[in-house]
This record gives sequence, structure tokens and C-alpha cells, in this order.
Amino acid sequence: MGFDTPNGTRGRRQPGTLGRWGNKFTMGRIRRKGKLGSMNALVLTTIGRKSGAERQTPVGRFPGKDGTWLIVASAAGGANNPAWYYNLAAHPDRAWIEMEGRKIVVTAEQLDGAEREEAWRQITTAAPNFAKYETATDRVIPVIRLTPRSG
Repeated sequence: MGFDTPNGTRGRRQPGTLGRWGNKFTMGRIRRKGKLGSMNALVLTTIGRKSGAERQTPVGRFPGKDGTWLIVASAAGGANNPAWYYNLAAHPDRAWIEMEGRKIVVTAEQLDGAEREEAWRQITTAAPNFAKYETATDRVIPVIRLTPRSG
């Protein structure tokens, strides 16, 4: 299971500077409460694949099996995978999450095949907007499992 989902050729337009400012504004709340509006969320920190710098982004989260979390590289239905997806692909073992006053070191793994389909059904049942993202783009939207690790 690798991070190998190609970009699409069509999709929704992605937020610009105002969207990035909004992300920064919401991260403090997510760190404290673990919520983004009514959705459970986390702050994902990755290491830039080109820059090597820490990059943070708020991401919706869903419960996975055995104490893991599922996140979706939806980019709100954009044609391209989000930058954090490529950062995780380059450094799947150099990421951490923050939520509800906790910081947890994780390992990232992209789900494929039947495992991805099962997770996708769970996610779209809990958050129907994600199904709309899928119809807005021609790329397969990656589902990522974050597994806590010690150290």
C-alpha cells in the first residue's frame, strides 16, 4: 500500500490565501477541543517533501480500527491531491497529530482496495459531503490511516 494516487484532470477550485488564514485560525480550537464545527478533526503536522520544514493543516478525522484514525486527502474535491498528501508520501513515519490537548506521533499508510472501500463507506456515511467531493473530481480520493507509535 503506497502513496501513489495520481492527480486528476478536473475538480473544484482550491482556497487561496484566505483559506490558509482560515486554517490557521481554526487550528487552535482543534488542538483544544478536537472539533472543526460539528466534525471531529485533528491538526496534522508533516515534514515538507522539498523544504524539510514542518507543515500543519487541519483535517477531519474518523475512527479507524484498533485506535487508529482515518483522514481523507479530498482537497474538497479538487483535481490535485493536497500538499500534505505528498509530504506524508515522502515521510510517512515523520508525522504527528494534535487534538484535544494531546500530541501523538503517528505513522501514515494509504488504504487500497477493499480496505479503502470499506473505510470510504464509513466516512461518507458519517460525513455525506465527502461523497460530493468524489463526484467533483475524476481522481480517486485517498484515504489515509494514522497509527499511533511510541517515541
